[in-house]
Amino acid sequence: MLIVFGGAVLGVLVEAVFGRTWRGRVQIPLAFATLGSALVWLAILAANQKPHSVDAEGALGIDGPTLFIQGAILVMAILSLLLVADRQQETFVAEGAALPGSDAEAQSLARGSVQTEIFPLTLFAVAGMLMFPAANDLLTMFVALEVLSLPLYLLCGLARRRRLLSQEAAVKYFLLGAFSSAFFLFGVALVYGYAGSVKLGDIALAVSSGPGAATGVPVEVPSIVLIVGVAMLAVGLLFKMGAVPFHSWKPDVYQGAPTPVTALMASGTLVSAVGATLRVFYVAFENMRWDWRPMMWAVAILTMVVGAVVAITQTDIKRLLAYSSVAHAGFLLTGIVTTSTAGLSAVLFYLAAYGATTIGAFAVVSMVRDTGGEAGHLSRWAGLGRRSPVVAGIFAFFLLAFAGIPLTSGFTGKFAVFTAAVEAGATPLVIVGVLSSAIAAFFYVRVIVVMFFSEPEPDGPSVVIAPATAAAVALGLAATVVLGVLPQPLLDLAGSAAGQLFVR
Repeated sequence: MLIVFGGAVLGVLVEAVFGRTWRGRVQIPLAFATLGSALVWLAILAANQKPHSVDAEGALGIDGPTLFIQGAILVMAILSLLLVADRQQETFVAEGAALPGSDAEAQSLARGSVQTEIFPLTLFAVAGMLMFPAANDLLTMFVALEVLSLPLYLLCGLARRRRLLSQEAAVKYFLLGAFSSAFFLFGVALVYGYAGSVKLGDIALAVSSGPGAATGVPVEVPSIVLIVGVAMLAVGLLFKMGAVPFHSWKPDVYQGAPTPVTALMASGTLVSAVGATLRVFYVAFENMRWDWRPMMWAVAILTMVVGAVVAITQTDIKRLLAYSSVAHAGFLLTGIVTTSTAGLSAVLFYLAAYGATTIGAFAVVSMVRDTGGEAGHLSRWAGLGRRSPVVAGIFAFFLLAFAGIPLTSGFTGKFAVFTAAVEAGATPLVIVGVLSSAIAAFFYVRVIVVMFFSEPEPDGPSVVIAPATAAAVALGLAATVVLGVLPQPLLDLAGSAAGQLFVR
């Protein structure tokens, strides 16, 4: 976390010190070096140190699940940064060429459109993502939530080709995110009023032994205060996951934000939010699981059904993937409600597998372009399988992985989550999950039919293959195949991490 925060601060200094010509040349290698160094250091920590609680008087908990989640976030951030770097390189190339028929002012405006500030903003967002699931008290978690969210609000508004749609997405995300943060903070206040502490271990002690147990001074606080506080904390966490009924921001934001930013949000933000949810409910409120599990059951069922059903009506490819993400949040909640080590292990594996596939899918979306930029409408993808069979075939494979077809990472992840849920007695959730997966398969197959069995339009989109984006697609494809055919090494790693549980 310190490495990523340090790299983000250096990125801000680069923006202030270097001229426009040199910023991009410095920011890109700095961002990759920062994330690469953080990943290497994380691997060293995981190999050589036992789980422990560190820093700021126990405000951060470093344990098996946290290290696994942070590793997944860093890998996804590096893959997303490949997409960002390619977009910036395209701008640099366009910037070096003269614009025919343009006056000096127009030339200056075009050159000023290079947005190198995206790199430090991305690093700050990633730093917040790393801190969110590691926070061992609720105030640290709230700070991490804001460090994660505020840069993303800005990043969503940076799409140049669809300026109004991008700004609308940023405003919607900011306003709804502010409301969810307020709910989270008020939940912190209520839980503190009941437990007398914001540390997760002290809250767990108060839940099991009564209010005031953490401070040694018994107090009379009604249990309804704790229940309402837990519900408000859940609102803030479920909003970040995009679970129903707190999902309304996802399709608009995914559609309007630049595709590299969408890839980062769809993977890293979801992983971070699920990690924080696991830490809160598995550490602080484990002893009151009979109170919050019915709520999570209802949210999981709604999330799976709404995400799958509403996706059928979508005609924009990014909105379709957004509702797909909503449905996958429901599958993850199915694993969370198990409150078992097997469920935790399955959720960790699912996060890593889904994140890699998601980045690969959005990387393909960024490749398919027409004269107005990315070809977002589904009708524009008609006949893509004839124009670019390799790209269309890869995207079809990603869609089949989302649907959970065997020999893909999506099948392995769903099988692990559903197996853990059945063992924990949540068979009705599994039934809903299987039915939702069947419904979701319909709209995934519909996209494949449009690509391969529809006549291409004369002015159909072209496929622009940039080197870094192609690398992101290749890595996402490799992860999807390997985790579907040979998933055992990652399953063992997730099981080992889950076996260490969370520190208090």
